[in-house]
Amino acid sequence: MSRIGKMPIAIPSGVSVEIAENNKVTVKGPKGTLERVLPAVLTIKQEDGQIKVERPNDAKETRALHGLTRTLINNMVVGVTEGYKKVLEINGVGFKAQKQGKKLTLSLGFSHPVIMDDPEGIETKVVDNKIEVEGIDKEKVGQYAAVIRDKKRPEPYKGKGIKYIDETIRRKVGKTGKK
Repeated sequence: MSRIGKMPIAIPSGVSVEIAENNKVTVKGPKGTLERVLPAVLTIKQEDGQIKVERPNDAKETRALHGLTRTLINNMVVGVTEGYKKVLEINGVGFKAQKQGKKLTLSLGFSHPVIMDDPEGIETKVVDNKIEVEGIDKEKVGQYAAVIRDKKRPEPYKGKGIKYIDETIRRKVGKTGKK
């Protein structure tokens, strides 16, 4: 039995969960609404304030989907109640970020500024040399943060670039001259 898959998901107050045919789960909460079609192999039940995911057999594929499905539903519930946030940090001389409406403008040492539009449901804020990516969908927040980081990854010699706030960069020693 999947240790994660068998745990029930508690539904907090102010959150409504609807399970339609073909395992289409809709979660509505104070921050918004999320929808997702989950694998039809599994059975999703809602009883007395909890959601339970059950699998019909112990085939390898259904075992793999069991914990995944439970985690996806839990992420939706947490997203509509608390939301998700990723913080990126910009390091480097002259590297900066600016926010103008829905556009994020990055100056990263290129000959041109990098301009990015915020995707729907995602909001970015620039505070000092930090970029905060917020939203209710964990997948979209993580993906957009990864796309921003990918514009200028941190390099190992001086640590210049865009990195996650909790990321550590393994530093390398530079070249030494002849004696």
